[in-house]
Parts: sequence; structure tokens; C-alpha cells
Amino acid sequence: MLKIAITGPESTGKSTLSQKLAAHYQTAWVPEYARQYIGHLGRAYTLKDIEAIARGQLALEAETAQQARKLLFCDTDLLVLKIWSKHAFGHCPDWIEEKLQQQAYNLYLLMGVDLPWEPDPQREHPHLRQFFYDWYKRELQQLGVRFVEITGHEQAREQLAQEHVDALLREHNLL
Repeated sequence: MLKIAITGPESTGKSTLSQKLAAHYQTAWVPEYARQYIGHLGRAYTLKDIEAIARGQLALEAETAQQARKLLFCDTDLLVLKIWSKHAFGHCPDWIEEKLQQQAYNLYLLMGVDLPWEPDPQREHPHLRQFFYDWYKRELQQLGVRFVEITGHEQAREQLAQEHVDALLREHNLL
């Protein structure tokens, strides 16, 4: 099974694209565990919460992978949690960094910041979107993983993502 991580700053269409790609390829997608966790927290999050979210995300991904066919789309990954942790607390727990190095995604889709910001109680940094985008891109380059930048309006993003997913499927003789 091929795994694709949709990553990038807040309000860039990660969840929407994950859902649409999963529907298009008739497979499963892993939602962002943090949304559910933070939504039920009732207080400001802490570094320990980010660790709990990371564990929850990994467990949800493992559980959802059992339902996937050929492809698994992941609405987030440990890179999101590393950047979130470092920005919010100046530190990322070592175990998250280690697991990040071990992630086995076949492709990362880095979502651009050219969509309008959509306010949400869980979103924090509308003025730092380019800053975060650049940080994600640097981290992906340092990890040495395969990634593509996804930009444009919603339909163009979906089409561009599908082109890259189709190419990945062809490479693995799955299309």
C-alpha cells in the first residue's frame, strides 16, 4: 500500500483534499486527530497534549490503514506536530523527531498558502502562513523525502494532486 501525507500550514485545504482524493481513488483517509482532541480539551493545550495527539495520530493511521485499498491519504503527519511543538513551546519531544525520521510515506503533498484564510477556533496564525509554508518546505527538503507543492484554487489543487498520485501509482504498477 502506498501512503501519501498531505501536509502544510493551517487553512490550506488539507482535510478537503484528503477527503476528495480518498473518494476519487475509492480508499480510506486518515483525519487530523488533533481536531477531535483539541475540540474536547476545554483548556489551552500543552506540550503533553501535543505528545498525546502524536500518539493518537499514529494509532488512527494504523487503524485506518487496514481499511485502505492501494492508497492511504493522511490529512496530517508528524511533521505538522514537530513544527507546531517547536513553534508553540520551542521544543519537540525526541520521540516525535525519531518517529518522524521513520515515517514511510511514498509522497508528501505540501499545500500552498494561496487559498483564502478560513477562520476556525482551532487555527492560530493567519499572519504567519508563508513563514510556516517555508518552514515545512525546508523540513521536507532536509528529510530528503519526495514531495510536491500543491497550489491554485480548489479544483486545480485536486487535479495537480491526482496527476502526482497517478504517477506514483504508475511507478508501482498499481494503475
